[in-house]
Amino acid sequence: MVTFALSFGAFSDESYYHMNYIKHLLLPVILLVLTAGLNAQQDSDVLFTVDGQDVTVGEFRYIYTKTNGDVADFSKESVMEYLDLYQRFKLKVARAREMGLDTIVSLQRELEGYRKQLADNYLIDNQVTDKLITDLYERQQTDIDFSHILFQFKGNPLPEDTLALYKRAMELKKGLDAAGFAAAASEYSDDKYSKTRGGRIGFATAPFPRGLHRLEAALYQAPKGKVIGPIRTDAGYHLAIKEGSRPARGEMEVAHLFARKPADAKGTVAIPTKLQSAKKLLDDGQDFGKIAKIYSEDSKTKNNDGYLGFFGINRYEPAFENAAFSLTEDGQVSDIIETSSGFHIIKRISRKANQPLSDVRPLLEKKVKADGRYADAKKQMLRDIRNSANTKENTAVFGRYAATLVDSTFLNYRWKPARVARDEAVLEMDGGYKVMLSSLQEYLRKNSRKRVSLARSGNSFTVAKAMYEEWVDVELMAYAESRLERDYPEFAALMREYREGILLFEATKIEVWDKASQDTTGLKAFFAENAKNYQWEKRAAVSHYELRTASDIDINELYAFAATNGVDKTLDKFGRANVNASTEKYELARLADLQITKPQVGARSVIKNDLKAGMASFYKVEELLPARNKELKEARGYVIADYQDKLEREWVEMLRQQFPIKVNKKVLSKLIKS
Repeated sequence: MVTFALSFGAFSDESYYHMNYIKHLLLPVILLVLTAGLNAQQDSDVLFTVDGQDVTVGEFRYIYTKTNGDVADFSKESVMEYLDLYQRFKLKVARAREMGLDTIVSLQRELEGYRKQLADNYLIDNQVTDKLITDLYERQQTDIDFSHILFQFKGNPLPEDTLALYKRAMELKKGLDAAGFAAAASEYSDDKYSKTRGGRIGFATAPFPRGLHRLEAALYQAPKGKVIGPIRTDAGYHLAIKEGSRPARGEMEVAHLFARKPADAKGTVAIPTKLQSAKKLLDDGQDFGKIAKIYSEDSKTKNNDGYLGFFGINRYEPAFENAAFSLTEDGQVSDIIETSSGFHIIKRISRKANQPLSDVRPLLEKKVKADGRYADAKKQMLRDIRNSANTKENTAVFGRYAATLVDSTFLNYRWKPARVARDEAVLEMDGGYKVMLSSLQEYLRKNSRKRVSLARSGNSFTVAKAMYEEWVDVELMAYAESRLERDYPEFAALMREYREGILLFEATKIEVWDKASQDTTGLKAFFAENAKNYQWEKRAAVSHYELRTASDIDINELYAFAATNGVDKTLDKFGRANVNASTEKYELARLADLQITKPQVGARSVIKNDLKAGMASFYKVEELLPARNKELKEARGYVIADYQDKLEREWVEMLRQQFPIKVNKKVLSKLIKS
């Protein structure tokens, strides 16, 4: 917010009229950027005071570091320059408070709107999304080799069915070690894919397929060679063992030549002669794409240079994957590789290693929100809130209320509850925070669609109970959001930025921007005093001629005639229906952009033919104009901007007199790095 405020500077008249648009469009975006730069460490030492308001070292350090980025070296010159800027900012905020802008209801509502917008996602982003993204990114740096035994859920199991499976898994785990794992998997696993291979899955990387995130988490945390589990996933219960790990392979971009094995082939199959011939040609330096077109039997790729694209682990058979990832240089070609389907020659095009977190963050966010890890993490966050708040539920209050609900009315869209006769607390949290029965009733009333939907498989009590549990989660979030400033110093800093930014904007608008636009007498006087600062350099009046090529006119004839004749005479001769011409003024330095090489009357650009548009065109210098002072109407935007600068400087000097700044020089000296 400070950067936003300090960077306003002076507005042109166009930007002045768009101030409110800029304010509402950019403020949330800028504050989201601030979030990434927040430093959780707060230094409570007071750096300076303005109008009784302390600015701590922690506040200043955060603003200074965020604004200066990589060049925040805390040198004396840099710190003193930014200290002056931040003091000016705080002076304007002090003036805004003196003007009573912080008491204006509309601005308070605006601030509350910003807070709600930020708070709605802050806890989820801070406690759930960011951690999940970081965890997933770290896991993606490693491939895990593992085996497992699956006790599979059948259909939609009842609690007693899942318990029985869990007990079976626990019983098998007793005494099971790495040596006996493969035999146990072959006998007991319900995973048909890995059962015949002793439960061996091989290498995999995060994220695991949807529904297996708990297995993924357990394996990445597990030591090598130890049986872990039972781990519940959407598929069932797993016993698993980490066989090993390696740095993640990432993705490889390849092309290939392919020759099929005969359909009835059994045992050892000889390499096809034509593929051997293709390999020899490639070794002799022949083009891979041309050879693929002639020799490859992969109809989908042979006419596209054999291109397969990017792939990661477990996309193709291990023999193909291992051969591809063993290629160390772009353009390198493999030996002939055998797979179950045939023989391949692989060409490495490029390899995509793991990218920086900042580059892949949007993709990872999409992935973590698409599977169960996101819902699990949110549930855990709510459990943490419940525990840390020492939440107490008055279930008796809910029970008495639920007993009064009648199916015929409560489960109807039009249900209108009577006023709660005895409004008791249903939830109580630390700090005297209470949520009343009337709040629950309002939640039930508002969510009529949910009531009716749940009614299809329940009665008034079961529907109310299910919605009650959802309401508790909603209120736990509301409680946590109400404490954001207290529990998260970085959120408090964000809200300070919002609050002070709004005040500064309104104060500057009243004291500077409105005055600069409305004080026509002052503006004229300022322009008269500084007229020499607003000049036109030497310019040229340049005409742009355009001819429709569909006409019978020869563009070269038009080009030659225009060289020594004016616009009107040229248009009269060739007809305005066929030729367009417009004249504008350009500074001489811009003539080169028009492909005019000489700043002289009659100079022309080359003819440009736009076949698609059906137009031929060229530029011609009609007149050279001397340098001169601009009139106010010609320089109005620049003049208003400079006049705003003048008014702002005068305003700040007045504020320095009105609100003397007290700097703690000892604290300042410690902040500066020599």
